Amino acid sequence: MRLPLRFSPTRSAPSSAPTPARRRPVIAAGAVVAATSLMLAGCGTKASETDSATAESCVDTSGPTIKVGSLNSLSGTMAISEVTVRDAIALAVEEINADGGVLGKQIELIGEDGASEPTVFAEKAEKLISSDCVAAVFGGWTSSSRKAMLPVFESNNALLYYPVQYEGLESSPNIFYTGATTNQQIVPALDYLKEQGVKSLYLVGSDYVFPQTANRIIKAYAEANGIEIKGEDYTPLGSTDFSTIVNKVRNSSADAVFNTLNGDSNVAFFREYRNVGLTPEQMPVISVSIAEEEIGGIGVENIAGQLTAWNYYETVDTPENKKFVEAYKEKYGRNKPTSDPMEAAYTSVYLWKNTVEKAGSFDVDKVKEAADGVTFDAPEGLVTLDGENHHITKTARIGQIRPDGLIYTIWESPGPIEPDPYLKSYPWAAGLSN
Repeated sequence: MRLPLRFSPTRSAPSSAPTPARRRPVIAAGAVVAATSLMLAGCGTKASETDSATAESCVDTSGPTIKVGSLNSLSGTMAISEVTVRDAIALAVEEINADGGVLGKQIELIGEDGASEPTVFAEKAEKLISSDCVAAVFGGWTSSSRKAMLPVFESNNALLYYPVQYEGLESSPNIFYTGATTNQQIVPALDYLKEQGVKSLYLVGSDYVFPQTANRIIKAYAEANGIEIKGEDYTPLGSTDFSTIVNKVRNSSADAVFNTLNGDSNVAFFREYRNVGLTPEQMPVISVSIAEEEIGGIGVENIAGQLTAWNYYETVDTPENKKFVEAYKEKYGRNKPTSDPMEAAYTSVYLWKNTVEKAGSFDVDKVKEAADGVTFDAPEGLVTLDGENHHITKTARIGQIRPDGLIYTIWESPGPIEPDPYLKSYPWAAGLSN
């Protein structure tokens, strides 16, 4: 039985691999956390103690179906990135249903539009949990959206599976982070640049939590590794005028640019970058939020040759990935690329399924208790859940954008890197989580 989907209107090798992380216990979560302050905070969140585990669930497990939610920006500046994440979630649900569902129940997917606004994400999360009574929610992109949703999930003792790389310095018993944390993406990217002889960087980012915190980490790494920061600029999400910033970048004579822009601002940035004559050979840009889906919108002629840091590309050569790519293109169109965030979202649905089946229950507390060590042979490679910090192991990959619009791996870590969201295994990062 296939259930309809319901949608409501309204992202040559270094000489040494990154250091594996030591596990850190999850910090108990805070039920009464102001969403606004979390959205505007410049660093990660350590949740405070709470009795959220006593929150009463309205999830109905008595029938032949189980509800889950997807919450993605289907409108606004982030839609360029998030629509495909929604599509990947739907694909995973369809596959799982075709294979018998979860604990014998078919999944009913209820979709909501976060509209690129953190407050809307919080409102729609509350609706999915309290009105639609979903067993889990998959979605979010920006750290502002995640931080707005965090207190909603903690106070309701509900589950969010967040699929996008982020700045780290956070853990929550009610969020599973299936995108990369800092030591699985940003630190390997810096290691790679250092090995290539980069001695100076210019930092460009969107003006919100992820770029600001990521750049604090980058500056700490740079100071410890003899890399000069030539400049640092932020612009609001959705900005389209980059003439001033790009001229500052060009005049800085930096060896490379570290780009943490998000959404369609990347279109304007890279077009202006090319317009002033900057090239990947002259001053390469390494991006941590541009994946295959965004390349078409930017224009491959504006970005070919530039670098990315992710954990997955459509070109990853694994049997699981070939199957995933074929299924995605069969469902959504042969011209539709796959990308890291959508792969992490697809993976998150299977991790939820595998954890529920290990627990033998949809109960949130039982799912959390069962999480440690749960695995999935994902398109990116084998991933494993860490039951303490709720992140997963990830293989780091540096990629180069080619004229065909795809990204090809030019370096990867020897194996999956254990998550270290608080960077406890890096002496240069001491004090960043304070």
